[in-house]
Amino acid sequence: MTATTQDTVYQGRVKLIQPLKGFRAGSDSLLLAAALQDRDSGEALELGCGCGGAMLPAAFRLPGVRFTGVEIDAQMAELAQAGVAANGFEDRVSVEAAEASDWVKRHENRFDLVFANPPYFEPGRISPPGEGKAGAYIESLDVAGWVKAMVFAAKPRAPVVLVHRAAELARLLAALDRQTGDITVLPVASRPGEEARRVLVRGRKGLKRGPVRLLAPLYTRDASGGPSEAGLRVTEGHSITW
Repeated sequence: MTATTQDTVYQGRVKLIQPLKGFRAGSDSLLLAAALQDRDSGEALELGCGCGGAMLPAAFRLPGVRFTGVEIDAQMAELAQAGVAANGFEDRVSVEAAEASDWVKRHENRFDLVFANPPYFEPGRISPPGEGKAGAYIESLDVAGWVKAMVFAAKPRAPVVLVHRAAELARLLAALDRQTGDITVLPVASRPGEEARRVLVRGRKGLKRGPVRLLAPLYTRDASGGPSEAGLRVTEGHSITW
Protein backbone atom coordinates (compact mmCIF):
# COMPACT_ATOMS: atom_id res chain seq x y z
CA MET A 1 0.00 0.00 0.00
CA THR A 2 1.42 3.37 -0.99
CA ALA A 3 2.03 5.71 1.95
CA THR A 4 0.12 8.95 1.40
CA THR A 5 -0.39 12.41 2.83
CA GLN A 6 -3.46 14.64 2.70
CA ASP A 7 -2.49 18.13 1.64
CA THR A 8 -4.47 21.20 0.71
CA VAL A 9 -4.30 24.05 -1.81
CA TYR A 10 -6.37 27.21 -2.21
CA GLN A 11 -6.05 28.02 1.51
CA GLY A 12 -7.38 24.65 2.59
CA ARG A 13 -10.40 24.63 0.28
CA VAL A 14 -9.17 21.76 -1.95
CA LYS A 15 -7.75 18.50 -0.62
CA LEU A 16 -5.14 16.38 -2.42
CA ILE A 17 -4.26 12.79 -1.50
CA GLN A 18 -0.63 12.39 -2.57
CA PRO A 19 2.11 9.77 -2.31
CA LEU A 20 4.50 10.37 0.56
CA LYS A 21 7.35 9.52 -1.83
CA GLY A 22 7.34 10.15 -5.55
CA PHE A 23 5.80 12.87 -7.66
CA ARG A 24 3.78 15.43 -5.73
CA ALA A 25 1.71 18.21 -7.26
CA GLY A 26 3.32 21.63 -7.26
CA SER A 27 3.20 25.05 -8.87
CA ASP A 28 2.86 23.69 -12.41
CA SER A 29 -0.39 21.96 -11.48
CA LEU A 30 -1.84 25.16 -10.04
CA LEU A 31 -0.66 27.14 -13.07
CA LEU A 32 -2.51 24.74 -15.34
CA ALA A 33 -5.69 24.94 -13.23
CA ALA A 34 -5.54 28.75 -13.28
CA ALA A 35 -4.96 28.81 -17.05
CA LEU A 36 -8.36 27.27 -17.80
CA GLN A 37 -10.77 29.97 -18.85
CA ASP A 38 -13.94 30.44 -16.82
CA ARG A 39 -16.97 28.56 -18.08
CA ASP A 40 -20.31 27.60 -16.57
CA SER A 41 -20.95 24.20 -18.17
CA GLY A 42 -19.56 21.46 -20.39
CA GLU A 43 -17.13 18.58 -20.09
CA ALA A 44 -13.39 18.84 -19.46
CA LEU A 45 -10.69 16.20 -19.80
CA GLU A 46 -7.24 16.04 -18.23
CA LEU A 47 -4.85 13.52 -19.76
CA GLY A 48 -2.23 12.35 -17.28
CA CYS A 49 -4.05 13.66 -14.22
CA GLY A 50 -1.75 12.05 -11.63
CA CYS A 51 -3.26 12.36 -8.17
CA GLY A 52 -5.46 15.24 -9.33
CA GLY A 53 -3.12 18.14 -8.61
CA ALA A 54 -4.53 20.21 -11.48
CA MET A 55 -7.90 18.54 -12.03
CA LEU A 56 -9.24 18.92 -8.47
CA PRO A 57 -8.35 22.63 -8.18
CA ALA A 58 -9.86 23.13 -11.65
CA ALA A 59 -13.03 21.36 -10.55
CA PHE A 60 -13.24 23.68 -7.56
CA ARG A 61 -12.73 26.71 -9.81
CA LEU A 62 -15.31 25.60 -12.37
CA PRO A 63 -18.22 24.13 -10.39
CA GLY A 64 -20.55 23.88 -13.39
CA VAL A 65 -18.17 21.70 -15.42
CA ARG A 66 -17.92 17.89 -15.42
CA PHE A 67 -14.34 16.57 -15.34
CA THR A 68 -12.71 13.32 -16.44
CA GLY A 69 -9.13 12.49 -15.50
CA VAL A 70 -7.15 9.78 -17.29
CA GLU A 71 -4.01 8.40 -15.64
CA ILE A 72 -1.83 5.47 -16.75
CA ASP A 73 -0.52 4.72 -13.23
CA ALA A 74 -3.26 2.76 -11.47
CA GLN A 75 -2.06 3.73 -7.98
CA MET A 76 -2.03 7.42 -8.86
CA ALA A 77 -5.49 7.05 -10.38
CA GLU A 78 -6.67 5.57 -7.06
CA LEU A 79 -5.25 8.59 -5.22
CA ALA A 80 -7.01 10.92 -7.63
CA GLN A 81 -10.28 9.09 -6.98
CA ALA A 82 -9.67 9.39 -3.25
CA GLY A 83 -9.17 13.13 -3.77
CA VAL A 84 -12.46 13.30 -5.66
CA ALA A 85 -14.21 11.75 -2.66
CA ALA A 86 -12.37 13.93 -0.13
CA ASN A 87 -13.63 17.04 -1.91
CA GLY A 88 -17.17 15.80 -2.45
CA PHE A 89 -16.83 15.95 -6.25
CA GLU A 90 -18.18 12.45 -7.00
CA ASP A 91 -21.21 13.75 -8.88
CA ARG A 92 -19.16 15.50 -11.58
CA VAL A 93 -15.53 14.26 -11.50
CA SER A 94 -14.44 10.77 -12.58
CA VAL A 95 -11.06 9.09 -12.95
CA GLU A 96 -10.04 6.42 -15.45
CA ALA A 97 -6.89 4.29 -15.17
CA ALA A 98 -5.77 4.03 -18.81
CA GLU A 99 -3.13 5.06 -21.33
CA ALA A 100 -4.06 8.40 -22.85
CA SER A 101 -3.69 7.72 -26.58
CA ASP A 102 -5.66 4.46 -26.28
CA TRP A 103 -8.42 5.88 -24.06
CA VAL A 104 -9.25 8.79 -26.39
CA LYS A 105 -10.01 6.43 -29.31
CA ARG A 106 -13.49 5.94 -27.86
CA HIS A 107 -14.07 9.64 -27.14
CA GLU A 108 -13.49 11.56 -30.35
CA ASN A 109 -14.91 15.13 -30.42
CA ARG A 110 -16.41 14.75 -26.93
CA PHE A 111 -14.86 17.41 -24.68
CA ASP A 112 -15.36 21.17 -24.47
CA LEU A 113 -11.91 21.62 -22.88
CA VAL A 114 -8.83 19.38 -22.77
CA PHE A 115 -5.75 20.08 -20.65
CA ALA A 116 -2.52 18.35 -19.63
CA ASN A 117 0.76 18.63 -17.75
CA PRO A 118 2.71 15.97 -19.70
CA PRO A 119 5.95 14.36 -18.50
CA TYR A 120 8.76 16.80 -19.22
CA PHE A 121 11.71 14.71 -20.45
CA GLU A 122 12.43 12.25 -23.24
CA PRO A 123 13.84 8.86 -22.20
CA GLY A 124 17.59 9.05 -21.62
CA ARG A 125 17.65 12.84 -21.34
CA ILE A 126 17.98 13.00 -17.54
CA SER A 127 19.34 10.80 -14.74
CA PRO A 128 16.86 8.24 -13.43
CA PRO A 129 14.31 10.04 -11.23
CA GLY A 130 13.78 9.09 -7.59
CA GLU A 131 11.36 6.48 -6.34
CA GLY A 132 7.89 6.86 -7.81
CA LYS A 133 8.77 9.78 -10.08
CA ALA A 134 9.59 8.14 -13.42
CA GLY A 135 6.03 8.22 -14.74
CA ALA A 136 5.70 11.93 -14.00
CA TYR A 137 9.05 12.99 -15.46
CA ILE A 138 9.83 10.58 -18.32
CA GLU A 139 7.70 10.51 -21.47
CA SER A 140 5.90 7.29 -22.31
CA LEU A 141 4.13 9.22 -25.07
CA ASP A 142 6.04 12.01 -26.81
CA VAL A 143 4.80 15.60 -27.02
CA ALA A 144 3.34 15.09 -30.50
CA GLY A 145 1.46 12.06 -29.20
CA TRP A 146 0.08 13.97 -26.23
CA VAL A 147 -1.14 16.81 -28.43
CA LYS A 148 -2.66 14.40 -30.95
CA ALA A 149 -4.58 12.61 -28.19
CA MET A 150 -5.77 15.89 -26.68
CA VAL A 151 -6.96 17.29 -30.00
CA PHE A 152 -8.68 14.02 -30.93
CA ALA A 153 -10.80 14.14 -27.77
CA ALA A 154 -11.65 17.85 -28.09
CA LYS A 155 -14.72 19.15 -29.84
CA PRO A 156 -14.15 21.32 -32.92
CA ARG A 157 -12.97 24.79 -31.82
CA ALA A 158 -12.49 23.60 -28.23
CA PRO A 159 -9.33 24.77 -26.44
CA VAL A 160 -6.45 22.45 -25.59
CA VAL A 161 -4.17 23.81 -22.85
CA LEU A 162 -0.76 22.58 -21.71
CA VAL A 163 1.92 23.58 -19.22
CA HIS A 164 5.45 22.47 -20.10
CA ARG A 165 9.10 23.38 -19.92
CA ALA A 166 9.97 26.51 -21.88
CA ALA A 167 12.86 24.56 -23.42
CA GLU A 168 10.32 22.32 -25.19
CA LEU A 169 8.32 25.14 -26.78
CA ALA A 170 9.51 24.30 -30.31
CA ARG A 171 8.22 20.72 -29.98
CA LEU A 172 4.90 21.94 -28.61
CA LEU A 173 4.36 24.45 -31.38
CA ALA A 174 5.32 21.96 -34.09
CA ALA A 175 2.68 19.55 -32.80
CA LEU A 176 -0.02 22.16 -32.25
CA ASP A 177 0.53 23.94 -35.57
CA ARG A 178 -0.59 20.89 -37.53
CA GLN A 179 -3.88 20.47 -35.67
CA THR A 180 -4.96 23.75 -34.07
CA GLY A 181 -5.20 27.47 -34.65
CA ASP A 182 -5.40 30.57 -32.46
CA ILE A 183 -2.23 29.39 -30.68
CA THR A 184 -1.26 31.51 -27.67
CA VAL A 185 1.91 31.18 -25.58
CA LEU A 186 2.30 32.61 -22.08
CA PRO A 187 5.88 32.37 -20.71
CA VAL A 188 6.10 31.95 -16.95
CA ALA A 189 9.12 33.20 -14.97
CA SER A 190 9.81 33.49 -11.27
CA ARG A 191 10.48 37.23 -11.28
CA PRO A 192 11.40 40.13 -13.59
CA GLY A 193 14.83 39.71 -15.16
CA GLU A 194 14.79 35.90 -14.98
CA GLU A 195 14.32 33.54 -17.92
CA ALA A 196 10.99 31.81 -18.36
CA ARG A 197 11.28 28.16 -17.31
CA ARG A 198 7.67 27.20 -18.01
CA VAL A 199 5.18 28.01 -20.75
CA LEU A 200 1.42 27.80 -20.87
CA VAL A 201 0.29 27.02 -24.41
CA ARG A 202 -3.27 27.05 -25.76
CA GLY A 203 -4.67 26.19 -29.18
CA ARG A 204 -8.15 25.58 -30.57
CA LYS A 205 -9.01 22.45 -32.49
CA GLY A 206 -9.51 22.75 -36.20
CA LEU A 207 -9.10 26.51 -36.57
CA LYS A 208 -7.10 27.77 -39.52
CA ARG A 209 -3.38 28.24 -38.99
CA GLY A 210 -2.42 31.79 -38.20
CA PRO A 211 0.14 33.86 -36.31
CA VAL A 212 1.18 32.54 -32.91
CA ARG A 213 0.53 35.05 -30.13
CA LEU A 214 3.48 35.35 -27.73
CA LEU A 215 2.37 37.21 -24.62
CA ALA A 216 4.38 39.18 -22.08
CA PRO A 217 5.65 36.89 -19.29
CA LEU A 218 3.68 36.05 -16.20
CA TYR A 219 5.85 36.54 -13.12
CA THR A 220 4.95 34.50 -10.07
CA ARG A 221 7.01 36.78 -7.80
CA ASP A 222 7.77 40.48 -7.79
CA ALA A 223 11.23 42.08 -7.87
CA SER A 224 11.54 41.87 -4.07
CA GLY A 225 10.81 38.14 -4.07
CA GLY A 226 7.29 38.35 -2.67
CA PRO A 227 4.28 36.89 -4.46
CA SER A 228 3.15 38.88 -7.48
CA GLU A 229 -0.50 39.71 -8.12
CA ALA A 230 -0.58 36.99 -10.80
CA GLY A 231 1.16 34.55 -8.48
CA LEU A 232 -1.46 35.15 -5.80
CA ARG A 233 -4.24 34.54 -8.32
CA VAL A 234 -2.71 31.16 -9.12
CA THR A 235 -2.36 30.04 -5.51
CA GLU A 236 -5.65 31.49 -4.26
CA GLY A 237 -7.89 29.77 -6.81
CA HIS A 238 -8.57 32.42 -9.44
CA SER A 239 -8.11 32.36 -13.21
CA ILE A 240 -5.27 34.14 -14.98
CA THR A 241 -6.10 36.29 -17.98
CA TRP A 242 -4.24 35.40 -21.16
